[in-house]
Parts: sequence; structure tokens; C-alpha cells
Amino acid sequence: MQVTFTVKLPALVKKEKRGRVYISSCPVLDVYSQGESREKALANLKEALRLFFISCFERGTLPAVLKGSGFQLIEKRGVKAVPFPSKYDSINLPLPFQIPAKADPAEWRV
Repeated sequence: MQVTFTVKLPALVKKEKRGRVYISSCPVLDVYSQGESREKALANLKEALRLFFISCFERGTLPAVLKGSGFQLIEKRGVKAVPFPSKYDSINLPLPFQIPAKADPAEWRV
């Protein structure tokens, strides 16, 4: 079964001191990328994050990585997300995952 999750993450983009490259980062997961423009740096960061999540999922470390980064499971529906500080951009990252038919949902609790 294929499932798609969309994760909303904070992102920073800064121009390199020499002004040739933009550096992008997702500080909560310590993932970085770069690009020739602000838009390209964000696009490259999204791809790096997508690969990061898929790699963690495939190795079975995603719950531990998320927990170690401070993510928490929210049990209640309707809980409002806390907005990111204004210095961050907000990026939405769709993540398609192939879930084994016999997967135990209890294993994926963060």
C-alpha cells in the first residue's frame, strides 16, 4: 500500500558571503543544501529532505530520528500547530511511502 504524508518544516535560506550561492537548511533535522538562487536552494533542500526521510524509513530508523529531533506524537485531532518564527520559511514536503501489508502501526509511534 502506498501512503503519502505531507510534512511542514521550517527552512532557512541565506546568501553565501561571496554572493554566488544560496545555502538552505532545515535546522530541526540538520539537513542542508544549496542552489544558484533562493528558489533553487529551497527546491534542492526539499529533495535532500525527501531522500533523508526515505533513507531513514528504509533503514527502519525514522521513528527514532524524529523522536531524537524533538518531534512528538499528537494524540488529539484538531490540535493547532505552533507557527514557525518569522525568520523561517515554511516548506511543505509530500513524502510517498510504500507500507508493507503486514506492518504493525505500533512500531511507528514517535
